[in-house]
Amino acid sequence: MNRYFRELSVVGALGAVLIAMAVFAPAFYQPQPLLSLLTREAPTLVVACGMALVIICRQIDISVGSMFSVVSVCAGLLAARGWPLLLVLPVAMLLGALLGAFNGFLVAGLRLPSIVVTLATMVALRQGLNMVRQGEFVNMPDAVQWFGLSQSAGQWLMVAIALALLVALGLAMRHVAAGRFVYAVGTDAEAARLAGIQPQLVTFLVFVFIGAFTGLAAMMNIVQSPQVQPLSGMGLELKVIAAVVVGGVAISGGRGNLWGAFAGLLLLACVAPALTHLHIEAYWEKAIQGGIILLAVVADGVRSRKQN
Repeated sequence: MNRYFRELSVVGALGAVLIAMAVFAPAFYQPQPLLSLLTREAPTLVVACGMALVIICRQIDISVGSMFSVVSVCAGLLAARGWPLLLVLPVAMLLGALLGAFNGFLVAGLRLPSIVVTLATMVALRQGLNMVRQGEFVNMPDAVQWFGLSQSAGQWLMVAIALALLVALGLAMRHVAAGRFVYAVGTDAEAARLAGIQPQLVTFLVFVFIGAFTGLAAMMNIVQSPQVQPLSGMGLELKVIAAVVVGGVAISGGRGNLWGAFAGLLLLACVAPALTHLHIEAYWEKAIQGGIILLAVVADGVRSRKQN
C-alpha cells in the first residue's frame, strides 16, 4: 500500500472530483461531452506515456510541444497532397523518432544536460516552423477527418489507441527486461552499468520512443480538425510533465508508473469542464491545476526525506 500511496492518492482525488460532479453537476456525465473530453486528451496521453519513460530515466524533454507542432504540420501537408493515412502515420512516427533521436544523441552521446538540449530544440523547432509557415494553417481533405470514419467511430478509435498503448507499455515496464532497465538507469546509472546495462543506450532509446509517440499523437491530432494549426503543440510539454509528476512519477527518476500518469492526466483534464458545469470562472483552472501540481511535488519531497 505504501509503495503505491501517491498513485492511490491521485485516484482518490479523481474519485472525489467525479463524485462531486455526480452530486452537483450531473450534466457532466452526458455521453457525448465525456467522449469528446477523452478524445481531446487521447493525444496527450500518448505523449505522457513517453514522458513517463523519460522522467523515470532521470531525464526531461521540454521539446515535445514543438515536435508535436512540426510533425502535425508535416503530416498535414502530406495528407493534403493525397497521401493515404496508412502511409502518413509511419512517416509521422518516423519523423518524431528522428527528432527524438537527435535529442537522445546530444544527451546520451555527448552527455549534455537534457533540460538544456531540449530547451534549445524546443526554441529552434518552434521558431523554424514559424519562419516557414508564417502562421498559415494546413487545410485537410474531408476524407482525413476521423480516419475516414464517422465522428463517433473515429473518437472511439483514438481513445482505444491511447488506452492500448498505455496498457501495452505499462505491462512492458513491469514484465519486460528493457522496461526494468529504464528504472535501473533512473535509480542509479553507475550501478546499472556495473550490472551490465548500457545507461547511454537506454537514455538514447527513451528519447527515440518519446519522439515516436509524439509523432503518433500528432497524427491523432490532425484527424480531429479540418485545419492544422502551426502552434497546435503550444504548452503540451507542460501539460504532460504535470500529468506525469502529479501521477506519482518522481522527477528525480527511478520511480513511478504509467497508471499513475494516466490518473494524473484525467485529474488535471477534469478541472476545466468541472468549473464550467459548476459555473465557476474559467481563470481558476490554471490556479487549481497549479495547486494540484504543487501538492504533488511537496508530497514527493516529503516522502523522499522520510525515506532518506
